[in-house]
Amino acid sequence: MKKLLATLLLAGAALAARADNLLITGAGATFPFPLYSRWFSDYNKQHPDLRFNYQSIGSGGGIKQITEKTVDFGASDAPMTDEELAKAPGIQHIPTVLGAVVVTYNAPVKDLKLTGEVLSHVFLGKITKWNDPAIARENPGVSLPNQAIAVVHRSDGSGTTAIFTDYLAKVSPEWKAGPGAGKSVKWPTGLGAKGNEGVTGLVKQTPGAVGYVELAYANQNHLEMASLKNHDGAFVKPSIQSTSEAAAGVKMPADYRVSITNATGKGAYPIASFTYLLVYRDQHDAAKGAALVNFLNWAVHEGQAAAAPLDYAPLPKKVVDEVTATIKGLTVQGKHVSLAAQH
Repeated sequence: MKKLLATLLLAGAALAARADNLLITGAGATFPFPLYSRWFSDYNKQHPDLRFNYQSIGSGGGIKQITEKTVDFGASDAPMTDEELAKAPGIQHIPTVLGAVVVTYNAPVKDLKLTGEVLSHVFLGKITKWNDPAIARENPGVSLPNQAIAVVHRSDGSGTTAIFTDYLAKVSPEWKAGPGAGKSVKWPTGLGAKGNEGVTGLVKQTPGAVGYVELAYANQNHLEMASLKNHDGAFVKPSIQSTSEAAAGVKMPADYRVSITNATGKGAYPIASFTYLLVYRDQHDAAKGAALVNFLNWAVHEGQAAAAPLDYAPLPKKVVDEVTATIKGLTVQGKHVSLAAQH
């Protein structure tokens, strides 16, 4: 009986300890979810009293929830618009890493090459077969099947969609005047799927499919990826290196809201982007606020080491310095936070 009582007391103590843990909640982009999951796990090992609950519901959902203050932080691949910021005064964008949106496909074609114009015509529904003359022209000597193309796009409000359509709008006047750019657009054709996970799954199970996902999802699921013709006329494969080169010449604005699609540079992959965590500049919860600010500082320093192994490009050194200064300027109940030293 005494042994049972001791066991129950220990179990109760353990539950009480867990209840005392600090829980930080966040929601948003699916694009960086594999990396953020790794970060939350690694940080928890260093700070066992701090846990994270992140819901990868898409950038649109993340912006909605941080605007309504139902989470402690949001996440988005697309910077918030002026209209969105007007509804959430005090939001600060924190760039965390860079990623590439890749054109992935499920067809018996090796080393597919596409121009921006051809890609836009596929997603406009004007090119419907894999052996279309426009695709054949960019892939001389490649055997192309007489097979229907099944376009797959996101069904939810998505930062990945914002990056993809931002690129299409830059390279195709017809796309710009039609569906345009944004987290949600009126797709002329195709099947919708939720999240990068959903698009990945639908492309894998649909013969003839073509879709767009973040590089990590394509690599980890062994999907074929197209090379895209960039601003300088070179066909470039998506990679960490070509993603970094897209940001090489970027001049960061003070609020970090910047597009780097269709960037100049011979080695620059044309559909690349920063991804962001969204926090309020002044945190109202003392304990959570201090913990969150310290986590952000860890993420843009020590956390960068986890980026490349998961197919994300680390922030350029100059951007890390700028973001560090921004994080030091964040406050909790009006007071600056003491930050742990980073190496």
